Amino acid sequence: PDLSGHEKYGLGNVKYNISGIHVTAVEIPRASISLIPGTGIKLVIGNASLTIDTNWNIRTWIFKDNGRSTVYISKVFVTAIFSTTLDNTGHTSLSLTSCRTTSGDIDIKLNGKS
Repeated sequence: PDLSGHEKYGLGNVKYNISGIHVTAVEIPRASISLIPGTGIKLVIGNASLTIDTNWNIRTWIFKDNGRSTVYISKVFVTAIFSTTLDNTGHTSLSLTSCRTTSGDIDIKLNGKS
């Protein structure tokens, strides 16, 4: 979904809109899945990265600008715990019990008129 809003900086408001969000690359160099007895499954993803392309526009009382941007997020670490249950027909069901995500670096390149 698109992101839009406004923030107050100094003497005025900054209105922004980010649209056309598209994930163009995902790298997962390290991942593991393990069983947790009596609980379910643990998924660990280490040192992942992703690239996202977007359109953006910004408007203040002084100027406005728009363009394209590329966001590169690296050093992403995810730990997720899934509980597993069997329903009365014997089918397995997965539910996300907990999830922790951290990222180390975010590099944003803006291309616009200014």
